[in-house]
Amino acid sequence: MINQKRNTILFVVLAIGLVFLFIINISFGSITIPFKEVFTSLTGGEASKSTWEYIIINYRLPKAITAILVGMGLSISGLLMQTLFRNPLAGPYVLGLSSGASLGVAFVILGAGLLPAFLREMLLSSYGIVLASTLGSTLVLLLVLVVSQRLRDTMAILIVGLMFGSFTSAIVGVLAYFSSAEQLQKFTFWSMGNLGNLSWTSIIILSICVTIGLLVSLSSIKSLNALLLGENYAKSLGLNFAKIRLIIIFATGILAGSITAFAGPIAFIGLAVPHIAKLVFQTSNHAILFWSTLFFGAMIMLLCDVLSQMPGFDVTLPVNAVTSIIGAPVVIWLMVRKKSFS
Repeated sequence: MINQKRNTILFVVLAIGLVFLFIINISFGSITIPFKEVFTSLTGGEASKSTWEYIIINYRLPKAITAILVGMGLSISGLLMQTLFRNPLAGPYVLGLSSGASLGVAFVILGAGLLPAFLREMLLSSYGIVLASTLGSTLVLLLVLVVSQRLRDTMAILIVGLMFGSFTSAIVGVLAYFSSAEQLQKFTFWSMGNLGNLSWTSIIILSICVTIGLLVSLSSIKSLNALLLGENYAKSLGLNFAKIRLIIIFATGILAGSITAFAGPIAFIGLAVPHIAKLVFQTSNHAILFWSTLFFGAMIMLLCDVLSQMPGFDVTLPVNAVTSIIGAPVVIWLMVRKKSFS
């Protein structure tokens, strides 16, 4: 009863914190907009300055929503992978999805010189890069799913995923070696991640993909709890382990693949956030961890985006760099505190 009351209070605090960070994210940037103006604009009114209204609706609101979707999706996919492989250092990209997406984008950006002019212009557009990233991550996901049907050992699937990642990274390295400085710069910018510049249409598509992945994950909570004690225990409960494993891999692929396609590879969020949720709520029950990981993922991603905007400055840091700067010390600290991996 005490734990239930404590968890309720924590969830209320997280909900308030999420709303607070959402407002801060929209308010802060190279141009600081007063909280009152942000609240007025978001509740259907008009800000006192037309420029503020334009910045809020057309730039900062889409970016804040993207940050929430990215944070939630990567955090949950990280939780799924850590539970499936029973490995505290497993992340959403452990199956090679990020490398597959990078390979697709590399073929478009770094290999653009080999394509006809009309095809090159089409593929180098924002939607062309999203399509290439989606195809790359989907191809790797399909290969992993096929392999998972033939392998009984879950750890073997982890190794296969890492091998896919190494293989695709090697091809990207070869393409980079023969590319121009301009092509390398564009590919590097993509690999740093970007939460901005998404149209409302892109956000709707990303929202649908993330929602599907989260619903599939939510339906697997009981199975995830059973997996905590191992594959044999799950089978003893009458669970179809092969089916559960397939569902978890599929959900991770939808979440990590779609997010990478639209926002680029975002590091450390999927790795660190599940451990933060376990540490704060002191539980391994996925019925609680699922929702706490959602909240923490969204909040931390919003915070990283605020820090990347350098409030009061015109400089914008790559969001991937900020997540790594924050995430790496957290992971190191958690490794020292081994009890947080229990």
